[in-house]
Amino acid sequence: MTQSYDIKDLLSLMEKLRDPEQGCNWDKKQTLASLTGYTLEEVYEVIDAVETGDDVQLQDELGDLLFQIVFYAQIAHEEGRFDFGGVVTAVTAKLLRRHPHVFPDGTLESFGDPALQGIDADEVAARWELIKNEERARKAARSNAEARPSVLEDIPASLPAFDRARKLQKRAATVGFDWQQAGQVLHKLREETDELEKEMQTGDRERMAEEFGDLMFSCVNLARHLQLDPETVLRSANRKFESRFRAMESVAQDEGFVLADLSESELESLWQQVKSGGAVN
Repeated sequence: MTQSYDIKDLLSLMEKLRDPEQGCNWDKKQTLASLTGYTLEEVYEVIDAVETGDDVQLQDELGDLLFQIVFYAQIAHEEGRFDFGGVVTAVTAKLLRRHPHVFPDGTLESFGDPALQGIDADEVAARWELIKNEERARKAARSNAEARPSVLEDIPASLPAFDRARKLQKRAATVGFDWQQAGQVLHKLREETDELEKEMQTGDRERMAEEFGDLMFSCVNLARHLQLDPETVLRSANRKFESRFRAMESVAQDEGFVLADLSESELESLWQQVKSGGAVN
């Protein structure tokens, strides 16, 4: 029978790995900054496990991600900044504060008020943004009394570009700066395409880059209005392209020719053949 462990065991293990004398030399040399690349990798591995539907892999990857959090907390504890208990307390207090429709008194004990059960998901999201805006204003006031608070506060510059664009747009929308319909965004997308085409004719690479950026930003905006996540949609498109291209390679191998030797029209014909095939679509 497999040994069962709990969070206390994991915290103890982490402390021992960082033990100055008997710990692991690799774990001991890590810093908050050195862990960030590994953390990002673990996040993407969790996402991949969700998308493939592999529960065994998902459980494993979630464990790896949890270990990253425990690792950060241990280093911070050693530096006298905060510990894992502080992390748990902070997130619990924040979630209680941000869910007044579930915990009206901001306590776990206030859960279950029947008068608050009729709030739909859209209203919950709207209230969530209002509460977060208030939190940002208070945070800005604490950090710099002279600073003017912005609804765009604390959106990390290190986020993937698609995700940061979506967050910037979503925040701006909380104060009404937004298109009302997806069709308006589609019209804007066509405008950006026309502007890019004009710059392509001039050959000005700087201007092309700027217009292409605007086009991508508008694509993210359209995805948001269609209630699609641009990163998820693009990942799906990547998988579809990879599947079709591998099928092209397979057909080429079976028929004894090399893709690189085919003309543009022959490649397009093979691509269409693969697209229309029942097994790959």
